Amino acid sequence: MNKKEFQDRTKKLALRTARLVNHLPNSAQGQIFGRQLLRSSTSVAANYRAACRARSTAEFLSKLSIVEEEADESLFWLELITEAGLVRKELIADLLIETDEIISIIVASIRTARRRTIR
Repeated sequence: MNKKEFQDRTKKLALRTARLVNHLPNSAQGQIFGRQLLRSSTSVAANYRAACRARSTAEFLSKLSIVEEEADESLFWLELITEAGLVRKELIADLLIETDEIISIIVASIRTARRRTIR
């Protein structure tokens, strides 16, 4: 997968979570959890895009680390939304899987970039 394809994938994650947030109950939990999920998932896409424009390996690694944190936080909010009973897990199972896959790809990218830096 090239960087453009992964940029599109992270953007789709942000859009999918935005649609989910629009369908959460209008309760305190729904609003707070939804706002946090929306913030973290859009940050994944924005920071990956910034990583692609990094001027150095150090900047690239820094941005990818933010992407990893925000993707993990997005996964946390998705899990919390299901565990709080706001959405049935089966309805967002593919979103949970996609978020987890993005985390795995980012972690692998960080490891690869660090190995290349050491050489």
